[in-house]
Amino acid sequence: MDGKSLNIAEEKLSKLKEIIPKVFTENKIDWEKLKVALGKDIEFKNERYVLNWAGKSDVFRVLQSPTTATLVPEKRVG
Repeated sequence: MDGKSLNIAEEKLSKLKEIIPKVFTENKIDWEKLKVALGKDIEFKNERYVLNWAGKSDVFRVLQSPTTATLVPEKRVG
């Protein structure tokens, strides 16, 4: 172990590349190719009820980034 957390987003992208590599262009997902590969009519519209706030997309990006920070339990004596 190197002390870093798993990069979950990178792991998911890697698995997707294994399953359907043709949907990637320049190492990024081509959403139109993904729609064709899935054979579905996918629409990227907001749902009827949505909870939004300033910085929401940044929160999810930070949550998925790897970290070296670790919580260590404090051992109490007595």
